[in-house]
Parts: sequence; structure tokens; C-alpha cells
Amino acid sequence: QVHLAEFGGDSVQAGGSLRLACAAHGNAVVISYNWFCMGWFRQSPGKGREAVAAIGGDDSTDYAESAKGRFTISKDKREKKLYLQMNNLAPEDSGLYYCAADGCSDHSSARLEADSYSYWGQGTLVNVSS
Repeated sequence: QVHLAEFGGDSVQAGGSLRLACAAHGNAVVISYNWFCMGWFRQSPGKGREAVAAIGGDDSTDYAESAKGRFTISKDKREKKLYLQMNNLAPEDSGLYYCAADGCSDHSSARLEADSYSYWGQGTLVNVSS
């Protein structure tokens, strides 16, 4: 099994920045499977879970339209951490941000589909005030 833990959620004013982090822990064999395909998802009140950004086994990235140009996803393979740098935040970015992961090959591209991921964290809360 793999356990994911998110960090970095906070309350900020519109226009501000936050950096979310996700740490992976668990079975060493699973973690060593060429690292992971990973993604960030967000759930807001009254909305379903929506994709924000993803990074593939080939290090390709993909973003939701709302995140393009403002958010950057990255991963540290050595530290086994995933990051999401969020700039120019707006109130509509508020929500519970989840980290997701699944084993994949080094040829796998970024995946924004939630059903591509087997492992999920508990979420970290981001609140952006106007």
C-alpha cells in the first residue's frame, strides 16, 4: 500500500500564492516502481472532484484550463514528493486539494482523469478570500 499526505493548505487573499506538497509513504517495492504518475485534484462545496494538474511517468504535465499559466506541478523523485505551486490565486480556487498517485511506466503521460489513480491522500484545505 501507499499512503499520501498533503501539506501546505492555508487561507490567503486573492492574488496570493501557495505551495502545496504531497509526501508518499508505504511499501518500498511499490514506491520504487519508476516513481508514479501523480495528480492534484480539488473538491469545492457544491462541486464534484475536479482535476487541477497532473504529471506523468515521462515528466509530462497537464493542467485544467483554470490552472494554466498560474499553477505549476512538479515532483522530486529522490524525496518522493509532489508539489503544486499556485500563483495569482482567486476565490474560485478554494477547496480541498487532494494528491493522487498510481504506478506507471516512464513512457506514461500525465493523466487528468481521477479514475487513473489508485491512491489518494486526505486533502489539504485552501481558502482564498476576495
